[in-house]
Amino acid sequence: MLQGYLTGQLSSALGAYQVEALRREFKSFSDVIEESMKRFREEVNATIQEKESKTKGNRNIVYTRWGKKTCPSNAKLIYSGFVGGSHYSHMGAAVDPLCLPRDPEWGKHVDGIDARRAYVFGAEYETDTFISQYASYHEHDVPCALCLVHDRSVVKTFPARENCYKGWNLEYQGYLMAGYYNHSAGTSYTCVDKNPDTLHGGHANKNGYLFYFVEARCGSLKCPPYVEGKELLCVVCSKK
Repeated sequence: MLQGYLTGQLSSALGAYQVEALRREFKSFSDVIEESMKRFREEVNATIQEKESKTKGNRNIVYTRWGKKTCPSNAKLIYSGFVGGSHYSHMGAAVDPLCLPRDPEWGKHVDGIDARRAYVFGAEYETDTFISQYASYHEHDVPCALCLVHDRSVVKTFPARENCYKGWNLEYQGYLMAGYYNHSAGTSYTCVDKNPDTLHGGHANKNGYLFYFVEARCGSLKCPPYVEGKELLCVVCSKK
C-alpha cells in the first residue's frame, strides 16, 4: 500500500515537471516567433518607406516655357529652341504650337516641297497694338525652352491669374496668347512669358504661327468678374 502511494506521488510530480517544462518550452518558442514577426514587420516597413522615398525623389515634370530661351532658376534646361506651328491661313492647320530643338535630326526624306504634306513654320509675335513694351516685339520670331523640375508631380497653366493658388509653386508668369479670331487656322491658348525673348535675326514679317494677346468679351463670359476688352494674364504653376 505504501509502495502504491509513493508510486502515485512520483508519477504526479513527474507529470507536473513535464507540464512545466513544456510550458517553458512553448513560451520560449512563442518569444522567438514574436521577435521574428517584429523583425519582419520592421523590414517590410523599411522597404515600403525606401520605395516611397525613391518614388518621391524620382518625381519630375517637364514643361515648355513659351517666349523664353531659358528656364526659371528652379528648373533645368533640357533645350532652348524655336516655336513652330502651322500657318495662320491654312484651313487644315494643326492647332498646337511646337517647341522645336535647334539640332534637328532627319530620317528618310524626299527633298523639295510636296503639296501632300502637313507643314511647320516659325512663329511671330503680333503685338503692335499693345503697350509700348510689347509693341517692340512685334513680328519678332518666338523662342521657347523645355524645362525639367525635380520633386514635382503636376504642372498646370492657370488662365486669368497672375499668382499661383495656395499650395502651388510658381514656374513663370505670362500673358495668354492665341491666333487671331478671324484667321482660318485654329490655334490653342498658350501662356507666353510676360518678359519675352526674341530670336536673333528674326525681325521680319514672314508670318507662320502667330501669337496675339487674348482679351475678354462679355456675354456668356461673366462680367464681372471679367472686364470687356481687358487682356488676360496667365501663370504656370507646379505642385509636389
